[in-house]
Amino acid sequence: MGADLRARVSAVLVAGLLAGYGIAMPVGGVATYLVALTARTSLRTGACAALGVATADGVYALVAAVGGTSLTRLVEPALAPLRWASVLVLLALAVRGAVVAVREYRGRAKAAGRTGTPVGPARAYATLLGITLLNPATVIYFAALVLGSPATASLTPLEQAAFALAALAASASWQLLLAGGGALLGRALTGRRGRLLTALASSALITGLATHLLLSAP
Repeated sequence: MGADLRARVSAVLVAGLLAGYGIAMPVGGVATYLVALTARTSLRTGACAALGVATADGVYALVAAVGGTSLTRLVEPALAPLRWASVLVLLALAVRGAVVAVREYRGRAKAAGRTGTPVGPARAYATLLGITLLNPATVIYFAALVLGSPATASLTPLEQAAFALAALAASASWQLLLAGGGALLGRALTGRRGRLLTALASSALITGLATHLLLSAP
């Protein structure tokens, strides 16, 4: 019995890891913002933002493992308004990033930076957690995996927790990798023009992704 339990928990952990990487690895607006944020601030701030994304993925994985099809039916009616909210948040981030980049390039950033509130680790964590939670399609993704895989059928509470923790760990490892890339990018961009072009490119990409999200709505 002990060997069977270990084998089942191991299968659930592998399923959770694969699910976590599956939802985390596609590069979207959140990942782009994470890299740009880390490049403009610090690795510590970027790491906290990355953990915010991973926390949301872990929460949705646990919700899907516990609720299954009933939660999927509950979430589906909210997809449209939450999709609009996600689009608006991404557009706001894109506009703010472009405006800040232009101000910095024009030489006004030093005075503004001394009087404004910088993005700290706690704020970065909360911001990325909130943005990621605005995407309820994540819970449907996890629910489909839970219900469609023999390894995750009829999960016990222990296995539900194992699945969610594995998904969280996978997402965290990938998001931290992105944050590390953003930190390296930030060190490489020493010139004002380089930072301006990178920030504007990031804002343009986030805008494009938000538009795609809106146009792909059913």
